[in-house]
Amino acid sequence: MFEVTKLRSKSIDTYSSVVGEETIARIKEKAERLKGKSLVNVNSTAYGGGVAEILHNLIPLTRSLGIDARWFVIEGTDEFFKVTKSFHNALQGNKELKLTEEMKQLYLEINRRNSENFDPSIYDFVVIHDPQPAPLISFYDKRQPWIWRCHIDLSDPNLEFWTFLRQFVEKYDRYIFHMPEYAQSDLDKDRVIIMPPSIDPLSEKNIELKESEILKILEKFDVDPDRPKITQVARFDPWKGVFDVIDVYRKVKEKIPDVQLLLVSAMAHDDPEGWIYFEKVLRKIGEDYDVKILTNLIGVHAKEVNAFQRASDVVLQMSTREGFGLTVSEAMWKEKPIVGRAVGGIKLQVIDGKTGFLIKTVNEAAEKTVYLLKHPEIAKEMGKNAKERVKENFLITRHLERYLDLFNSFIQQ
Repeated sequence: MFEVTKLRSKSIDTYSSVVGEETIARIKEKAERLKGKSLVNVNSTAYGGGVAEILHNLIPLTRSLGIDARWFVIEGTDEFFKVTKSFHNALQGNKELKLTEEMKQLYLEINRRNSENFDPSIYDFVVIHDPQPAPLISFYDKRQPWIWRCHIDLSDPNLEFWTFLRQFVEKYDRYIFHMPEYAQSDLDKDRVIIMPPSIDPLSEKNIELKESEILKILEKFDVDPDRPKITQVARFDPWKGVFDVIDVYRKVKEKIPDVQLLLVSAMAHDDPEGWIYFEKVLRKIGEDYDVKILTNLIGVHAKEVNAFQRASDVVLQMSTREGFGLTVSEAMWKEKPIVGRAVGGIKLQVIDGKTGFLIKTVNEAAEKTVYLLKHPEIAKEMGKNAKERVKENFLITRHLERYLDLFNSFIQQ
């Protein structure tokens, strides 16, 4: 296990220009009782995916309030991460996967090894993210509140995997889920906390960009700024519906021949399956040069993702299961209309007909995308509504405030 130390400093005061001074004052007041307290977050990767992105922004902001926030990442073998990817897929509903004794033993052994060089007793609060490090709690005499945060869609899990994982989860003092339907009924409902994740409006991925900066990035990656662009930002993952995105694009292209498709992704350390889907996507695209594969492997990072989203006319999210989908909030913040499948956290973010369209099929998605491309004034109005929804519900300041409420609830007990 190692500590993530390279984090940019942030100040809560800089967010007053976004959310107002009254909100900042309220946050500071809630943080007052927690000054001098310490908390540690543990997850499975320092980059790639929504959890790492949240922590990169939330931890410095928490520190700016006088709370000593830390972040550790567990280490494991490729085989371990293959096992935890199976956990991820099974918990999101893959009923065909089987949990073997060898998988259980490896899962527990890697967590045991990580526990040997990590001392949670020096912190006032411990927050463990997702299934990968969940068993850590079993290797210590718990002296402070432990919180398990689940970032995946747990509404219909493979019960073999969930039953095994539950023996560790139920040891935690609180369980955080993005949506009420993700909380399994066999958990203590009094310990369940509902807390959507967030985006940071002042991070490199979301901050305003000059038009010249956007055009420079588009030119670098051979994206034509003058032709319509539809985009999906997502991992190469069986749940993200990337093949459906390509099918939507092809149907749109029948009506709007000059349309371009941007597939923006990051290859994450804890997701070996991503390489398999990356290759499958390349094969499906073939030699269509109007489809751009834009990943961190060729220099696409936060600023580039920002530019691609801002340059897009319509943003897709065709996931078949989705814990939340922070990329939806990111695009909405940039005033882009969303065409997204009506699953998981996408349903929570997109108001059908107001901030975008919720769809079920490829044909529906293609139809709505063509409609938005042909009616830019409606797309613009939806984009404005989308930004307002994110401002009210899914910004990092609201997220931080919810965490402060949770930590304060332990102090008041």
